[in-house]
Amino acid sequence: MKCPCKSNQEFSECCEPYLKGTAKPMTAEKLMRSRYSAYVETDIEYIKKTIAPESRTDFDMKSTREWAQKADWKGLQILSTDKGTAEDKKGTVEFVATYDYNGEGLDHHEVAQFRKGDDGQWLFVDGESHTHRAGETHQHHHAKVETVVREAPKVGRNDPCTCGSGKKYKKCCGADASA
Repeated sequence: MKCPCKSNQEFSECCEPYLKGTAKPMTAEKLMRSRYSAYVETDIEYIKKTIAPESRTDFDMKSTREWAQKADWKGLQILSTDKGTAEDKKGTVEFVATYDYNGEGLDHHEVAQFRKGDDGQWLFVDGESHTHRAGETHQHHHAKVETVVREAPKVGRNDPCTCGSGKKYKKCCGADASA
């Protein structure tokens, strides 16, 4: 089968070895792609182990798994990368992950920060993101972002974010809502 990350490679030759632990992504982009594939495959253990230890405090396995299972993943588009090569220690990947959730098409647009651990493993550190209806542009759709977020059942400020980042709502999509 083709890899969920839309690389046009076979899953067995692209992200699957990373998810199985038989290989390590050599670039920040490959880690990002493998994390997207892990959401598609609902491999939340992989999501957790590829978050930098200092960024794991808000991660909620149960809610992230439930969200990933309910999402109907449509695709991944890499918009840009900055550093993040095999020779770098840090890197940035800007991407859009498209999915349907509760019958609505959504685009999750994120600028994600990655760092390489001492063991050579790339890790997700943090990201600035927003989610909007599929096909809409980024320009000031905060009201619509609020609406999308609030359609989820009772999201408290300290609950895991509905976008599945593993962060608390107030530190993720909820930060946009209060702006």
